[in-house]
Amino acid sequence: MDQLIQHLVNTAILGGTYALLGIGLTLIFGIMNVVNFTHGALYTVGAYLMYLAVAALGLNFFLALPVAILGGLLFGAAIEILLLRPFRGQDIDTTMLVMIGAGIALQSGTLWIFGGVAKAIPSPFPEAPLQIGPVSVSWLRLFVLGAALALIGLAYALINRTKLGLAMRAAFQDADTAALMGVNVRRIYTATFAMGSALAAAAGALLGPVYVVYPQMGGLAELKAFAIVILGGLGNVTGAAIGGFILALAEELGAGYVSSGYRDAMGFLIIIAVLLYKPTGLFAKAERIG
Repeated sequence: MDQLIQHLVNTAILGGTYALLGIGLTLIFGIMNVVNFTHGALYTVGAYLMYLAVAALGLNFFLALPVAILGGLLFGAAIEILLLRPFRGQDIDTTMLVMIGAGIALQSGTLWIFGGVAKAIPSPFPEAPLQIGPVSVSWLRLFVLGAALALIGLAYALINRTKLGLAMRAAFQDADTAALMGVNVRRIYTATFAMGSALAAAAGALLGPVYVVYPQMGGLAELKAFAIVILGGLGNVTGAAIGGFILALAEELGAGYVSSGYRDAMGFLIIIAVLLYKPTGLFAKAERIG
């Protein structure tokens, strides 16, 4: 029983960052109909920006996190303006190729700038974990959970409680009609891609101090983000958040009760089952954004 409780605590911590990845990816697909193959690279960029701010520039750890998120937001806005906007109206195959190329360029850029050696991000939290009965959890992981939940809540509030979110949902329903109603669809697309990129960078910045940072770290994260989106339903923000926690639970239980070598495989087995029995995702519905 104690082991199960520990796995559930680990699930909550990992699931928060997975949810950030999934929300960012599904937001971009749901509103822009773009398959973002730079998502994993932006996750890596967020981790490296966190490393650069803390280890290289000596910035306070807690101030470095919003700096890394802002950097991801600016990277996303630049990608949308420079690479996606010129191809607006093209078929999805063209934009997919553009995104794949951009993702490779970002990964190669981080390798060229920072090298291939893994880097650690120093943390201000004590090494001794917090012990609550049979459950042991590090202070850093507790911070990661709190920050991830705060960002999820912020993203949900932005989508459902602001004029920008209303415009995003209008563009999702019908971009042409939204434009006729006065919505600047081009700006909405830029804001959407920037927001999704910022969430990916946030996930990287949060998990970077927990593990280590290296140029290829975004590859598996991107696969998991796609798995979460498939699990929750394409374009469904709530489904992506829940899907992130479901994937984390499958990985934790698989690693704890089957084998740690099957941690990643367990999640993808669930995805295969979902695709077989409910290809639209567990939480797919007619109005998927908001």
